[in-house]
Amino acid sequence: MPIIVNLDVMMAKRKISSGDLAEKVGITAANLSVLKTGKAKAVRFSTLDKICEVLECQPGDILEWKSDE
Repeated sequence: MPIIVNLDVMMAKRKISSGDLAEKVGITAANLSVLKTGKAKAVRFSTLDKICEVLECQPGDILEWKSDE
C-alpha cells in the first residue's frame, strides 16, 4: 500500500513511548502497534485528531503517500 505511517518518527521526535501515547490517546497499545506498523486498514478521524493533539503535529507529519511506481 502506498500510504506510509511515520508515527514512530514523530513519537521519537516528541520523546514519547508507545504506552504513554496509547494511554493519552485512549487506545490500546496493541491498536497503536497495528497503526505504527502500517498494518491498519483504517484510522478514525477522532483517533488521528487525538494523536495529533498529543504529539502537537499535523496529520501529514504522520501519514505519507508514495506512488507504487
